[in-house]
Amino acid sequence: MKYTTLPNTNIKVSKICLGTMTFGNQNSESEGHEQLDYALERGVNFIDTAELYPVPASAEMSGRTSKIIGTWNKKSGNRDKVIIASKIAGGGDYTAHIRTTGFTPASIKEAIDLELGRLQTDYIDLYQLHWPERDTNRFGIRDYKLDAKWEDNFNEILNSLDKEVKAGRIRNIGISNENSWGTMRYLEESKYHNLPRVSTIQNAYSLLARTFETDLAEVSLRENVGLLAYSPMAFGVLSGKYITGNAGENTRLKLFPRFARYSGDQATEATKRYLEIAEANNMSLAQMSLAFVNQKPFVTSNIIGATNLKQLRENIESIDMTLNDAVLDQINDVHQMIPNPAT
Repeated sequence: MKYTTLPNTNIKVSKICLGTMTFGNQNSESEGHEQLDYALERGVNFIDTAELYPVPASAEMSGRTSKIIGTWNKKSGNRDKVIIASKIAGGGDYTAHIRTTGFTPASIKEAIDLELGRLQTDYIDLYQLHWPERDTNRFGIRDYKLDAKWEDNFNEILNSLDKEVKAGRIRNIGISNENSWGTMRYLEESKYHNLPRVSTIQNAYSLLARTFETDLAEVSLRENVGLLAYSPMAFGVLSGKYITGNAGENTRLKLFPRFARYSGDQATEATKRYLEIAEANNMSLAQMSLAFVNQKPFVTSNIIGATNLKQLRENIESIDMTLNDAVLDQINDVHQMIPNPAT
């Protein structure tokens, strides 16, 4: 395994992070524990969850993922060997069953209270805002429209998180599904008001969604805010299994076809071309896709997910692969012809 540090901290994390949003839905508790054991055995010490998980979100299931991690923490005694990241849900209809009050001081305190209980721990290493409260371009939405009703509350949010840091209940903070303006506002508030500094940003990044490179990559590198890349496999599309007809009935897109962000005509065509590159260079498309993300200088950790140990093994082994300039040139040729088909 390769390791890096969470920006502006001394916390060492594996370059591969275990994403757990299938735990409690596609994966049982025992399967979740098996994945956690295997990942730790292979050197993965970074785990990502959220109060929202598992996905798709529902009132009945929310929090199950973290509960599975919590029972593993208790059973294994390995809490001190892992770095756990979690998130408070943003607003909107999608999470109305979880909370409707956004990132108010009371909401942040309540969310951390509940998550500590589910995880069976006294602290969370990295606590993230799952997506902005304000309506802005997120989850692949284009064509920005001003949210005239939203009032700036960056300072209030950071003050609430500051109290939790000082109480020792969270160690560091991060943001997710955020854009450049929001990221810089958080950094501005922390700089001028001596408040906790954002360490990471968790956004989608893959061969099919590289919009992070347009402006957030510069923010990341110049301001030392590390990307935690999620959906590097584009909901499994970048395994190639949907093109080759090898997708099982328990795969995400067969179970939940509404997650179609990476399944449009242009994304499918780009995936076919990436598959050709991988095959011509004696690689699996999955490992090529993950290795591409692993090599980016702004990536602190690559969040992988799997529904079985075979997938998990292949995904973790991508850390040992380095794409040469010739392969990268071929990938970029496809990107020039079909840029960001799943933004």
